[in-house]
Amino acid sequence: MRTAATEKATGGTREDRRTHPAPREPAYVHGYSDHEARRLTDQADTLAALLHAGTAYPAGSRVLEAGCGVGAQTVHLAASSPGAHITAVDISASSLDQARARLAARPHTATVSWRQADLTDLPYADASFDHLFVCFVLEHLPDPAQALAGLRRVLRPGGTVTVIEGDHGSVFFHPDSDHARTVIGHQVRLQAAAGGNALLGRQVQPLLAAAGYEDVVVRPRTVYADTTRPGLVDSFTRNTFIAMVAAVRDDALAAGLTTEADWERGIRDLRRTAEAGGTFHYTFVKATAVNPGG
Repeated sequence: MRTAATEKATGGTREDRRTHPAPREPAYVHGYSDHEARRLTDQADTLAALLHAGTAYPAGSRVLEAGCGVGAQTVHLAASSPGAHITAVDISASSLDQARARLAARPHTATVSWRQADLTDLPYADASFDHLFVCFVLEHLPDPAQALAGLRRVLRPGGTVTVIEGDHGSVFFHPDSDHARTVIGHQVRLQAAAGGNALLGRQVQPLLAAAGYEDVVVRPRTVYADTTRPGLVDSFTRNTFIAMVAAVRDDALAAGLTTEADWERGIRDLRRTAEAGGTFHYTFVKATAVNPGG
């Protein structure tokens, strides 16, 4: 989930450039800490049934996972697509090392290969893949439309793309709190300052259409958690969403977005939604589309 869009992606045939220089790792709003890697893994495991349902690739098919990060989603792709040939690409060498270790520790039947590369300058020939899987990547790119157009180059005509994104504007909870909404807004502003967009979920359909994909189908996937679902309260409300927002505290203070007292009030109110009587809702967007010409 960490990819920089620093160069323009263009069409035309390219050879697989095996000596392509390693790209420079970009800034990432959530950081590259071990804690963040655990959060991403917890998020992927928690949401696997919700987000990966309906995603499986035939044996022998060539699948590109664009922006695989620490492999949190890769393990689920590999498990659901036995016999597929998955190429997992990320710009971060350290994330790829963690991804390799994560896959090695879990049983899977798909063939997975790894490549450090920039999504806007992929070292693959045109039409190299049958399917693309892009999960929680576009939200971190300064030009997601350009990235989708570049990815389409390496997708064969008639091949499919699956895109999954969140949208922090879809959050609602009880008890409601302006202070809690404000700290979420700080995370949105910091991600925008880093060149991303935490509200990208609502744009997935027009982005795919503008990039030239056809037959775009969007299906919202909503997480709802209350104390009758304690597993989701812990794994999603506390350990995924609130943990993500809480992690930008120092950056929010350094940027002058908030005071320490206001920040603590907002996080306290947000944590209240995971306690008795609280509820939490978040909607992801999952879209599929086809590269025309097949």
